[in-house]
Amino acid sequence: MEDPRLSRMYLALVLQGFARMRRRLWHAAVMRSGMLTMIVLTLVLMILAFGWHEHRLGQFSQLKRDLKKKPVQEDLSTMRPGGQDVIQLQRSEFSSEDVPAFLSATLLPGRGMNVLQITAYVPQKGEVSLLASPSLVEASRLMSGSGADAAGGASLAMGGAIELPWAGQISGMATGDGKSLTTVWHGHHLSLPTSGEDMTATGGLLLKRASIGVSSNVMPDGGETQVSFHAGDFDKNWISQTDVSTTVELSGRAIEMTVQARNTGTEAEPIGIGWQPRFAILGNRGQETLRMPIGERVEVTDRRSGLPSGRLLPVTGTEYDFTGRNGARLGSLNLNDSFVRLKPAFMDNGPVVELCDPESGYGLRITAMTSNIKAIRVNAPAGANFISIDPRFNFDDPFGSEWAKDEDTGMVILEPGQSVQWKIRLEIFSLMQGESQQL
Repeated sequence: MEDPRLSRMYLALVLQGFARMRRRLWHAAVMRSGMLTMIVLTLVLMILAFGWHEHRLGQFSQLKRDLKKKPVQEDLSTMRPGGQDVIQLQRSEFSSEDVPAFLSATLLPGRGMNVLQITAYVPQKGEVSLLASPSLVEASRLMSGSGADAAGGASLAMGGAIELPWAGQISGMATGDGKSLTTVWHGHHLSLPTSGEDMTATGGLLLKRASIGVSSNVMPDGGETQVSFHAGDFDKNWISQTDVSTTVELSGRAIEMTVQARNTGTEAEPIGIGWQPRFAILGNRGQETLRMPIGERVEVTDRRSGLPSGRLLPVTGTEYDFTGRNGARLGSLNLNDSFVRLKPAFMDNGPVVELCDPESGYGLRITAMTSNIKAIRVNAPAGANFISIDPRFNFDDPFGSEWAKDEDTGMVILEPGQSVQWKIRLEIFSLMQGESQQL
């Protein structure tokens, strides 16, 4: 009888032979032929392709935002400045966050459509707030409609207020109670609420007005909302009757704002429109650069009041010359000036202003899209944390006697049934890619 141990020994020898043969065949078929290299490269390429696909879907960018975004989000449903719900336009899809992009816009239809905040993604900083504004809780407290805010003045100290039926300041004869002034337009005496110690009417009459209608649409790369106001005669402070509609459209690279005023009354009326955003300075104020269109600067009687003298001054070669290709640094200059008789650069759709933050690597561009925008006021107090850039129809104090009779101070005259539109485009761009002069 055969020994079982001998059988197991023979079986082991046979298995070892098969194993040696398999290794030789693998070496010949794979190692020498280069097949292993091809397999490894294929696996690497598949991994890279999967990673790029996920990046394009925004998964990596979402993770990056989640790590950098602010941990506390305000509950919009509990705060209603002006007694109306807050509107927030927000992007829900992201294709790439390698360049600056807008993320959201917070709008207050109960406060004349003040743009309280705009957020953006900036590669070097993550999610940032672009406007110098308090929290929504604090804004709701300050926008009380009484005391210092009786004329809506709190709206001018935060976010971006829409100014209508005039922008900036109007001077006149103070009334006995010290709360209003009287000015004259074409024989009509207008009584306007005043603000501040200078006894001027500032920022128009829409500042604290509540809307009568809101409609919003979600779009592939953001959203759009339209808000309407029945201003009438602005509580007997203006001529005729006025209806106002405002539209804000948000996308990753741009925010477009449109304001339209229509005379629904029986008399002609003057209309001026402006927007006064207070852009936050995130980096070194002295290093911020400002680029302005070619134009002239309005001389003021004194820096305290900011009221015009009626003279227009050239800017070329002065400290107020920001018209170069790359603009000029703000430095320590205390700016509170209007620039008029604006001339668009070649190929621009209208007069363009650019504010660039070299430290953070991004810039903001405002383009005036309608020809009636004839003035831009820049307010950048030295040492402050904001710079206000106000594209508007009218000069300051448009009814003032300081202006020559043939000077067009920018107010548009609307006959009954006529309307006028104000429109701007706000863009965000990267300084790292040299986009400032390319878009």
